[in-house]
Formats: sequence, C-alpha cells, structure tokens
Amino acid sequence: MNARETAWRVFAAELNSSSLEIKASEEKMPSYVVSPLGAKMNRVLIAGAMSEKENIGTDDEPLWKARIQDVNGMFYINVGRFQPEASAAMADLETPCFVAAVGRVRTYTADDGRVYISVRPEHIIQIDEATRKEWLLETSKSTWRRLKYAKTAMGMADAKVADLIGLGMTPQEAEGLLYALDNYGEMPDSSLYLKTIQNALRTLLPERDVDFGFPEGADDGPDEIDIDGGGSDEHSHGQMEEIILSLLEELDTDGKGAPREELERRAEAEGISGIELEEISNILMDKGLVYEPNLRYLKRI
Repeated sequence: MNARETAWRVFAAELNSSSLEIKASEEKMPSYVVSPLGAKMNRVLIAGAMSEKENIGTDDEPLWKARIQDVNGMFYINVGRFQPEASAAMADLETPCFVAAVGRVRTYTADDGRVYISVRPEHIIQIDEATRKEWLLETSKSTWRRLKYAKTAMGMADAKVADLIGLGMTPQEAEGLLYALDNYGEMPDSSLYLKTIQNALRTLLPERDVDFGFPEGADDGPDEIDIDGGGSDEHSHGQMEEIILSLLEELDTDGKGAPREELERRAEAEGISGIELEEISNILMDKGLVYEPNLRYLKRI
C-alpha cells in the first residue's frame, strides 16, 4: 500500500509560476513540481469556476480539456481514460459551474524551455458558492503561511531543514522551501501572491473593495496577519475525522470499503463538504487509518 501524497491548496498564480521539477529516481516513485514559495507538489486541491470544457477524444474514449478560473488566474486540466471517475463526472458537468478537483500536477516543457503546468484530476465535483468560499479562505491561509516562511528563511544564513522545522514548518514544507530557495535564486515577487490573497479575501466579504493594507513588496510585508477567522481547526478536524471513520465502518457492507459516492452524500448530510471530506480523507490516510482499494472506494484499516 503506497502512501498518498498531500494535496496542496494553491492558487493558479502560484501553480503557474512554478518551473522547478524533481523527477522520480525510481519507477513508481512520485515526481514533484516545486513552487517559488516552496510547495513541493505531486497532487493539488483546486477550486473555481469551470468556464469551458472540450472533449478532444472520442465518445468511446473521451479526453477532456477544461479551464478552471480562481480569483487571479486559470488552472488547466486534462482528464482521460486513466481517470475514469473524473472522466465520467466531466461528461455530466454543465459549464459554467463551480467545481473542486483533486489531481496530479503535470508539466510540459516547450521548445523555448518554458514550463507549462496542468492538473490531471482523480476526482472532480460540482460545488456551491459556500464551498468555493471555504476553499478561497483555506488557500489564502496556506499561501500566506508559505509566503511568510519564505521571507523568514531568506533572512537566515545557510538555513537547514531542521532550522525551518524549528520555526514551525513540517518536514515536507521545509524541504520544499529549501529546494525553492536553492533553485529559483531569489525571494519571489510577493506582490503577485499578496494581490491574489487580497482578491480572495475580498470575495468573501460583502464590500469587495476593502483595502487590507497589503504592501506591494515582500520587504515591507507585515510579519503577522490574522486570516484564521477564529475557532479551532484542530478541534473541528478531530470531530470530522470521527464522523468519517464511523461512516466508513457503516458503509462498508461487503468488505470492499465505503463507496465514495455514498460517503460523499452521507458526509454532506453531516455538514461536511466535498472539499472537507477530501482533506479529512488525506489526513486519515496520512495517519494510516484508511486507504483506497481503488478510486471508487475508501476503506478503514
């Protein structure tokens, strides 16, 4: 049973500005794309408005291409026969609509050396406005976290993974940030990410012309900003984990695991959105409590 890679929450601006690749050294090992802020991505969790889709394959073997727009950029996705669940979902989606997708990051290097990024979804679902806003808030928080740590690490002489972990970063975050700092060569232009965060937060508020006071450059960036919205994420996550574990046990009637479609329906009835279910599923897999026998089922260990 292979460990599942974390699905990073990133805005299109950060994903599309990534050009650093870490190729797998062995067969069946993951490859990564590292963003300028240090997100070491194999899989991502994205959301936004799917403005258009096109089947460039056949009816028997579709190959879907689509664009998903967030607050400041565009994700490009490709779905083919190796993603049967996502392919079936794509056929049923009517554009324009809000969607969330979890998938693997793929790169294409053009003749001129430019790297283009796309996402190959494993799962894609239609979401409502409230779920989209939830994604915007959580992605704003994770982007701010990476930007703040990148600025801190730039001021450290010869920082090591252990030094960054000591600041509160996870080993994965620390390793990715050092890759980024070593290979991109300088602190990324923070104005791009600050503008994206500000646009996202404005979307959450009735008055969308709010000035959050974000500076244009990283050197003048505030050291702290509270965009957590209060509350305890750890506590709410713990409650949701217990609910999902109970549902997995209840829905596994034949030993194959819980059907994802039914799990999503029951989780939603418990007040757990599709994005939250994917996030909690990742956490439970990271803890070794559940696994995927295949893409259509989730099973408790």
